[in-house]
Order: sequence, then structure tokens, then C-alpha cells
Amino acid sequence: MTDIIKASLPGLPRRHAAERRFQLYGKLAITLALGFLVVMIGMIGVSSIGAFTQTQIALSINFDADSLDPDGTLDPATLAQANYGSLVKAALREAFPQVKGRRDMRKLYGLVSSDAEFTLQNKVAENPALVGTTGKFWFVASDDVDQLAKGNIDASLPETSRRISDKELGWVEQLRTSGDVQRVANVSFFTSGDSREPELAGILSAVVGSALSLLVCFVLSFPIGIMAAIYLEEFAPRGRWSDLIEININNLAAVPSIVFGLLGLAILLNTFGLPRSTPLVGGMVLALMTLPTIIIASRASLRAVPPSIREAALAVGASEVQTAFHHVAPLALPGMLTGAIVGMARALGDTAPLLMIGMVAFIVDIPASILEPATALPVQVFLWADSPERAFLEKTSAAIMVLLLFLVLMNLAAVLLRKKYERRF
Repeated sequence: MTDIIKASLPGLPRRHAAERRFQLYGKLAITLALGFLVVMIGMIGVSSIGAFTQTQIALSINFDADSLDPDGTLDPATLAQANYGSLVKAALREAFPQVKGRRDMRKLYGLVSSDAEFTLQNKVAENPALVGTTGKFWFVASDDVDQLAKGNIDASLPETSRRISDKELGWVEQLRTSGDVQRVANVSFFTSGDSREPELAGILSAVVGSALSLLVCFVLSFPIGIMAAIYLEEFAPRGRWSDLIEININNLAAVPSIVFGLLGLAILLNTFGLPRSTPLVGGMVLALMTLPTIIIASRASLRAVPPSIREAALAVGASEVQTAFHHVAPLALPGMLTGAIVGMARALGDTAPLLMIGMVAFIVDIPASILEPATALPVQVFLWADSPERAFLEKTSAAIMVLLLFLVLMNLAAVLLRKKYERRF
């Protein structure tokens, strides 16, 4: 029988071979794509490792009562106005009594971060009993010392070819020998806002800004997109106007995101006078950008509902509105949610529209509402990538990894929701 088939179809083996080659090419293309993705994420991940740890230096601090609390009352207002920076400098001079000269002193004081005095101020505010005592405390090291401890500065290079001098190398080595240098988890990267100093910069303000913007985006785009899709698919009469609307929605889904940013700048800011650099405006611009995606996905989900569902509902006396909202929409909801989450994921990673409305500003404080100035995580990545300090490269890669993690979680949520609520007909 096989010989008869081969004789009657002489080209069959050749077609089978071509099919096998096509399958092989497809598998090879997928393997290459996954390989490039793994390499890209791996390189970013390796670059981000240093951002999750930080170097600390231990100093013996003498909380001189005469300088901190001359009246002896431990008044919080008096303690808050004390000069804690002088305590840090005195501790460094005590640790390195051989250092003389103004220039060397300036380099010595630069071993620790500028945040050291605020660290002491917070400790005294929490425990005023420290006044008049002496103790060892750990302080965040400067970005140059941190990069040296992480091996990003080659100490074997000539002094003119590195950011840290030979004297500073000796001081750091002396601290390391005495056990006053350690590397710990960089918790502040997740709990603090942006900073001009790379060793103090964190992503919390950007994460909160992104979360508030996405909240505004979801509140505006999801109900409007769902209602528009239901009307266009279930109630709008078929004709020239509905075709024109459908074409324009499809075109808007392909419009570059910066165009929506220009729209927000011209209408929301310049015309309506809404506050610049706020999650409210950012969320409204992102809502305009995601609306076409949500409408298209929702209409596709509504089309996937079998006509028999509509016919059965109408047959038992349901109105068209009841049929659409009580029977068709609940069955299409998983697909609608999937489209909304995918659109939100795109909005989370978009930078151009947020740049146009001013969310590129340097924001340190954590926004408490949608009306306070804020930045967003992709904008934070953009700002850090443009910084010249080597330490910001690690922070940029770490922020990208956090952004990718959020995107993966959002897409995973879309898949799980579709699998959980999807009904097969």
C-alpha cells in the first residue's frame, strides 16, 4: 500500500522533507530568540548584583554633651539643631590622627556618605540617652569606597587613572584590617527615594509613582474601554460610522506613545491647567494610550462568545441589555481582564509620554497622593542611565530587573486569570 501511495504521489517525500525543514527552522528561530533573551537578562542581572549590597564603615562616635545639648535639657528641638557632621569628622580625625592638611582632610571626610550626619541625628532623636556617651556605629560608605570594595575600581592602576587616590586606598585598607568595613544588603535601595549620591539612591518613590499612575490609568481606562467595546460589539448599528470608529481605534493602537504625551501636554497641562509631574496626569495619559488595546481585546473576547448564548437569553425573554450584561459580558470578562492587564503592562514600561508631562523631574520624597509630584520607574531608569557615576550603572540595571519582574508578574496574572475563568464552548 505504501508503494502504491508513493507511486501515485511522487512528490510526497519531498513535501514531507520540506515540512520537517520548516519545523526545524521554526524551532531554531525560537531557540535563538530565547537565547538572546537569556543573554540580555543575564547581562543586566550580572550588572545589577552590586546594587543589592552596600559598603559600610564603622566609626567610634563621641556624643559630646557640650556641643549637642549645652543646656542639659535633652530638648528635641535643641538636639535636632545640633551639628552632627562635626561628630563624624571628629571620629574620622581620631581614627586617622596622621592625616594633616585641608586637602587630605577633605578626602578623609569623603570616605563616608553625606548621609552620616542625618544617621546620627535620627539615632539621637530615637534615643536621647546617647548624649554624653561613646559608641561604634556603622555608616554608609561613599560611592568611590563602595565601588572599590566591590572590585569595580582597579587598585593596581596608576593613581591618575582611577577615582580614588593612594592615600584613600591606604585609609580603606587600614579600616578593613581593623574590621571596620563590611558589606551588607542594600535595603535602602527598596525603601528610599532618589538621591544625587548614588550610594543613597533608591527606587521607592519611583515605584510608588508608577503604582499611583497605573491606578489612575486602570480606574479610567478599564470601565471606559469595557463599555465602549460592549456598545460597539453588541449595540452599535453596522454601517459607515461604526466602520470608521473601528478603523480609528485600530490606528490609535499603533500610534507612538510620545504622541499621547504631546496630547497630555497640550490639553491636560496647557489647556486645563492640571498639576505637572503628578500621577494624576500621568495616569490619564497612560489611560488614553491603553484604551485602544483594551477596546480591541474586549471586542475580540465578546466575539468569542458563541451566538447560542445570546439566542438562548433572548429566547427566555431577556432584553438586549440584559443579554449583554448578564450573559455575554461575564463570559467575555477573562479576555477583557487579560487585555487590560497587557495594556497596563505596556503602560508600566513606557517612558516617552511621562517625559512630555514633566515626570522626569528629580523627585526625592515619596508621593502620598496622585496630586503630588512624582516620577515613574522607567523614567528613573532613564535618569540613572544618563548619570556619569559608575555606581548609577548598577542602580540602573537593578531598576531594570525590578521593572522586568513587575512586567512578568502582570503578564503571569493575565495568564492565570484567563486560565481560571475561561470557559470552553
